[in-house]
Amino acid sequence: MWKRLGVLLLLLLVVIGCSNNEDSAEGDKSSSSEVESADTSTVEKAEVSKDSATEEVGTETNESETSPTPKTNRKIIYTANLELEVEDYQQSLTSIENNVLDAGGYIVESSSYREEEENFQGTITVRVPQEHFKDFLTTVEENGTKLLQKSVNGQDVTEEYVDLESRLASKQVVEKRLLQFMEQAEKTEDLLRISSDLAAVQEEIEQIKGRMKYLDNKSDLATVTIHLIEKRVNVPGIEQDSLNTWEKTKKQFMNSVNGLIAFGSGLFIFVVGNLPVLVLLVALGVGGYFVYRKVKKSNEHA
Repeated sequence: MWKRLGVLLLLLLVVIGCSNNEDSAEGDKSSSSEVESADTSTVEKAEVSKDSATEEVGTETNESETSPTPKTNRKIIYTANLELEVEDYQQSLTSIENNVLDAGGYIVESSSYREEEENFQGTITVRVPQEHFKDFLTTVEENGTKLLQKSVNGQDVTEEYVDLESRLASKQVVEKRLLQFMEQAEKTEDLLRISSDLAAVQEEIEQIKGRMKYLDNKSDLATVTIHLIEKRVNVPGIEQDSLNTWEKTKKQFMNSVNGLIAFGSGLFIFVVGNLPVLVLLVALGVGGYFVYRKVKKSNEHA
């Protein structure tokens, strides 16, 4: 009986030991799975954060690309043409010239003309700073009694100017590289070839700068052409010349004297110049007269 109890106790201990081993193995498996799951979640979090950062950068880039570019420093060339009717041409012209100086501009060309007794007309072309362009037009219109014609044009050259800036920057980079190549060149052939390329690039740079300077000047100063037409009624006054009786009398007297002198001079020249002919005619006339009287007396005696 004691032997049976001992065998049962031994079997019981064996069963308890196996169950403990299984529990410890399951515990190890669960702990390892927890570590693995923790590591996986960390990696996933890192990947998720990386993706989210990428998405944010992409979103910002898209927003910056799609957002409208602010319209600053635009290059616009303004021109205007005005035709005004004025009462006093000279006064209006002087007023416009003063307005140009007050606006900080200058006169490009001015011409005036008048046909016989007609009123004055003229054209003046000026350039004024763009910031005073509208105010200047308003002031000029006030100088006239009637606005006959007005046209204002604006040419946007911003895109061309930006393109020139980009081209200038790229050409300057090429110029810098060519200068570096010239310093490193050892052969004469290479040096000549680089010099030729450098000269061509520098010529293009000067052309671009010249065009940019032209656009800057045209956009900074607006061009205004003004045509003035005088419409003034000329009231005739008392003509003093028509009332100069004494002067006109002296003039008429001298004309009469000069006429008599001219006639006497002509007669004298005629007589003296034709004296031989006149003597011959007189002699013939006298001879004919005596012959006539002699014939008449002979007829009476018969």
